[in-house]
Amino acid sequence: MFDLPVGQGPVHITLLMGPKLARPVPAEVTEALLSAQITATAGERSGFQLAFDLTKNGIISRRLLPEGFFDPKTRLIVTVSVRGTAAVLFDGLVVRQEVGASNRPGHSTLTVTGEDLTLLMDLEERTARYPNLPPSERALAILRRYSDYGIRPDVYTEKVAQPPHQDLRVHYQTGTDLQYVTELARANGYTFYLEPGPNPGQSSARWGPEVRLGIRQHALNVNMDAQSTVDQLTFAYDGTAREEPQARWQDPGTRQSTLLPQPPISPLRPPLGRRPTPALKRKTLSGTAKQQREQAEAELLARAAVSADVVSGSGSLDVNRHGYILQPRQLVGVRGAGRAYDGDYYVKSVTHNLRPGSYQQNFTLSREGLEARSDYVRP
Repeated sequence: MFDLPVGQGPVHITLLMGPKLARPVPAEVTEALLSAQITATAGERSGFQLAFDLTKNGIISRRLLPEGFFDPKTRLIVTVSVRGTAAVLFDGLVVRQEVGASNRPGHSTLTVTGEDLTLLMDLEERTARYPNLPPSERALAILRRYSDYGIRPDVYTEKVAQPPHQDLRVHYQTGTDLQYVTELARANGYTFYLEPGPNPGQSSARWGPEVRLGIRQHALNVNMDAQSTVDQLTFAYDGTAREEPQARWQDPGTRQSTLLPQPPISPLRPPLGRRPTPALKRKTLSGTAKQQREQAEAELLARAAVSADVVSGSGSLDVNRHGYILQPRQLVGVRGAGRAYDGDYYVKSVTHNLRPGSYQQNFTLSREGLEARSDYVRP
């Protein structure tokens, strides 16, 4: 859907709201929308902030606000259509409302802030027991509890197999479902997030490696005259960001302690840069000696992969000028930035800023090395 060109044309926003099953809001609510800001970041909860014109005798102040239409835990879905190309940008819950009353006519506003549906997983702490279940099956069992909200689990088997041994250890959950699922993902070098769509009311819950393979989005062009789609891109190479973690493991039978070998991170982070960057720091992991060996190996791999991205980029683009909606948590090519920084990147985050007549996106990129791996970058 996002691969279709949006071309030149007006941006239409559709809002759906409701307690669980969201429905289109009255036309007066959409007309009162002043701005919308939606942020999606890899490995973090997405959020939104919408501002409405709070006209004194309008339907919002007269009826909807007093009746609880914008109260916390109300579900809100935002879809955007640019010249017939529709996409679901957000599916979440209202957590806060603010009213700014002004003496000046037309300057009173209602601001509504919210978070994506992972908030549901963070509202209640529970203690649960998962005997004989590896991490991926524990995550799957938890995510199935939220199917009423149209959430579909997208769970991947961990890279380092950790067969459960009920006679040695039973895994317990203490805390919220979100805390436990996120902790399991990080311990395996995975990420966890909800991706809204493809249809309103549906979301995909990804528990797995970051998407660093597959089709690239249309390239971000800079310094290419008429073909430029981005005015400016800023890149940075932080040499201290990458760590070489070290982990020791103790054999429970012999009490011998050994240093685990350094794992290749390519199963989790297929290289995007031709010239790899060295790790300048060494970090000793704590608590791995008494873990199962497979669990310690998984933690070592996760730490090495997470710290690998030392090259970052940031910029902003006009959606109509770029011609496509940039998707977060996928790959995109960069052209025109020079030999060191051209090539493919992982889109770490995207912030959508929508106002009447304007659709801007601020974004951040990352990868682990310099120089493009291929002479060809998808235009």
